[in-house]
Amino acid sequence: MPRLIRTIDLNSDLGEGFGRWELGDDEALLSIVTSANVACGFHAGDPSTMRRTCETAAARGVAIGAQVSYHDLAGFGRRFIDVPPGQLADEIVYQIGALDAFARMAGSKVSYVKPHGALYNAIVHHEAQAGAVVAAVRAYDPSLPVLGLPGSQWLRQAELAGLAPIAECFADRAYTPAGSLVPRGRPGAVLHDPDLVAERCVRMARGEPIEAVDGTPLLVRAASICVHGDSPNAVEMARKVRAALVAEGIEITPFAGRAGAGEPEGTRP
Repeated sequence: MPRLIRTIDLNSDLGEGFGRWELGDDEALLSIVTSANVACGFHAGDPSTMRRTCETAAARGVAIGAQVSYHDLAGFGRRFIDVPPGQLADEIVYQIGALDAFARMAGSKVSYVKPHGALYNAIVHHEAQAGAVVAAVRAYDPSLPVLGLPGSQWLRQAELAGLAPIAECFADRAYTPAGSLVPRGRPGAVLHDPDLVAERCVRMARGEPIEAVDGTPLLVRAASICVHGDSPNAVEMARKVRAALVAEGIEITPFAGRAGAGEPEGTRP
């Protein structure tokens, strides 16, 4: 029987401008989402952008998360880098600490950690890099929850290390039958219809299967839904997702401070 989720978090990648380059409407999205994955300067973001984003998030009661990545400004963090685990761990600590300084200046703090882009996808299966990110979070603050893909090495190792693993699903990304994200370069990887995306999010929150990219039924359990902030209709999509969930009687609250990591149950007939 479907398990209806009564509370769920909405998270979005924010603070991804750099210098004179702006990306997304952070101001609008920070009035919709409950958790902000803030870029820490390695794939996007700069000190002033980090400060402004933290100030706005704190003023609106939005949880601040460190969106850590490979050191890849030119590639927006979407290129795999074979970083030695020790170096990767140091780079993750550096990013969390930098964002945490701005969050604390704004009267808040970093409440969780979420990897970005190629690092996010790599540590679904890459054991050494997953372990390095886990070690970094544990060394910086073992009370920080970590956000990631259900069933990933990242969340498995985090749990074994005593961290709180929080599973997320994606509003606007297609899934493979195995429950991983379809790579962005493939047709149909990103969904663009706000009404379709909102209906899909309600199904996930109801505990009902969605369709994988090949049409296979896939059941995804998650405590947070990611609505991307860098697509042309990101704000409209986020508003429709939130409105659809609220209409179902689901409370939208930050996952930070509450339990509830979900696991995918794979495909169902």
